[in-house]
Amino acid sequence: MATTVAPSDAAHPHGTTRRDFLFLATGAGAVVGAAALAWPFVASMAPDAETIAAGAPIDVDLSPIADGQIVNVFWRGKLIFVRHLTEKEVADMKAVAPASLIDPAPFLGRVKDGHERWLVAYGNCTHLGCVPIANAGGHEGWGCPCHGSQFDAVGRVTRGPAPINLPIPPYAFQGDTKVRIGEGATA
Repeated sequence: MATTVAPSDAAHPHGTTRRDFLFLATGAGAVVGAAALAWPFVASMAPDAETIAAGAPIDVDLSPIADGQIVNVFWRGKLIFVRHLTEKEVADMKAVAPASLIDPAPFLGRVKDGHERWLVAYGNCTHLGCVPIANAGGHEGWGCPCHGSQFDAVGRVTRGPAPINLPIPPYAFQGDTKVRIGEGATA
């Protein structure tokens, strides 16, 4: 008895059949389909851009900040003061006896060594979280308009009811003209 070969099973001159091609194409389609279905589930496990930005360090360019100027930035949703102290403010702040303050802190404990002309501090009053007004109050620092707390030019509380100094966030200098807030140890 003679066997006949169906045209779809006929061998191609290179030894492959149409059935081999269909098998490979179906397999490849299944892999692509499975990956397309899995992608949204895998992507949903990653944090969104807002979450990443909320905790990521920020870089602040110091070059455009003039002597005596205060720049407000936000890190992790909190106000940060970046202040370029004048030579006079540095001299005045060094002359303040820490023991005379409500929350004693030496000048060099509030700024980074080698960068004494830069203050980086949280920008909310430590009494009830109000935003102090720049260049108000004692020592040309900040004055809280709500309850009268006063802070000097390096954020030390000089008059209550605020019980402690403006906190220092973690930051590190990335050269003379850039500071990274959110990375490094506090002052």
